[in-house]
Amino acid sequence: MNDMLELLASLGNAALHMLMQPFYYIALLFIAFYYRRQTLLERKLIHVKMHSWGSEVWRAVWSGLAAGVLVSAAAVLLGVSVTGAAVVCIWVVSAVLVIFRVRYFCFAYSIGLLGILQFILSFFPDFQPGGLGGEAAAAIRGMDIPALLALAAILHLAEALLARWQGPALATPLFLEGKRGRVVGGYRMEAFWPLPLFLLVPAGAGAGDLPWQTLLGGGFGLVSLPVIIGFSQLTTGMLPQRKAARASGWLLLYGAVLLGLALAAAWYSPLTLPAALAALLLHEGLVWYGALEERRRSPYFVHPPHGLKVLAVLPGSPAHELGILPGEVLLKVNGEALTGRALQLHEALRRSPAFCKLEVQNAAGESKYLQRAIYDGDHHLLGVILAPQPDEDTTAPEKPAGILGIALMKTGARRRQSGGSELLPREAAAAQETAAAPAPAPGAAGVLPGPGGAESAKG
Repeated sequence: MNDMLELLASLGNAALHMLMQPFYYIALLFIAFYYRRQTLLERKLIHVKMHSWGSEVWRAVWSGLAAGVLVSAAAVLLGVSVTGAAVVCIWVVSAVLVIFRVRYFCFAYSIGLLGILQFILSFFPDFQPGGLGGEAAAAIRGMDIPALLALAAILHLAEALLARWQGPALATPLFLEGKRGRVVGGYRMEAFWPLPLFLLVPAGAGAGDLPWQTLLGGGFGLVSLPVIIGFSQLTTGMLPQRKAARASGWLLLYGAVLLGLALAAAWYSPLTLPAALAALLLHEGLVWYGALEERRRSPYFVHPPHGLKVLAVLPGSPAHELGILPGEVLLKVNGEALTGRALQLHEALRRSPAFCKLEVQNAAGESKYLQRAIYDGDHHLLGVILAPQPDEDTTAPEKPAGILGIALMKTGARRRQSGGSELLPREAAAAQETAAAPAPAPGAAGVLPGPGGAESAKG
């Protein structure tokens, strides 16, 4: 009983320490900046807001707290241990890595590199620099790399489950420049979750014995370690649900393999370096394979010869209520066959503003017939974002944003050179704004706002 009370007291102290250290707040600030930038990119590309950055930050916080509790429980049961100095080393390495690419802001990369540094330092036992360098070298030498690799594996298992659960809802529709300069539709699924972790201190560092036997030999006290886990996928050849399922499956496999290697390294220490290298190389292999898989697939979100492909559906819109799904094809509107010209949908809806009848082809190639009244109070005419026209003038970058771009709210979207066959800027905006324009008052002219009026079209 006394042991459990002491463990609870350690948990309280660790929680207070979590509230006082800056790392968790840095993570929250980074996530807030990222989702704010995502909202700006959506407005620039599709003229509506698909996601609320405040809601996305709150979702990241509460789901990160839930995942942190589960990961902490699993780590404590295994006996994963870490010192306060090791926490600082992990965050310093993470901060350096994120300067190069945001996706390097990953526990597996940080621990893998620290494991390699520990192996290199083992060849120089007399290397004892003064000041901060000496403290860092001592902290790296004292780190339990197999236990931390096991923690990285558990974090990736949690990341896989979060990506499978929340990935499709996080998908942002994009206009991307594809092969031969043709613009295609796609999705980026990118999310970050801040996890407050509570880990054991190493055995022999003033910590008592645990009430249970652990695999990795941690001590009795607790220390806080805030981390960020993230998920990033870009697809032009699959629906978001399928892409999220495939990516989460590979992440589950990666986490299981890394956990097995970490436990093997804890049992046989010469395997520590191979396990650290595997944490880096296997993760990079996942990124490489995902990119290769996308290159082999034909673009999915392009208009067929007959009809208009739906890229996204706005939540709460008439299209959402009718059950129209991303990837489906609008074949007819009010009896008029669509031939791949975006403005044609806009014109057909305007000719009968009070009611619409649709023929829609689903992913299985079957037709379904939908109809609905369009009321004056409806914010949207229909509520679909169409796949881009091949000569769309604004595209998003394929590569994720760097840390500087996120901090400065740079969307990275760029305007392409206009060709003779392109729509005029106002007409191109109108074609996409079909999804989001307010229904006009009776007798009003059927002109949709151009880019200057995009801010009034709420998602």
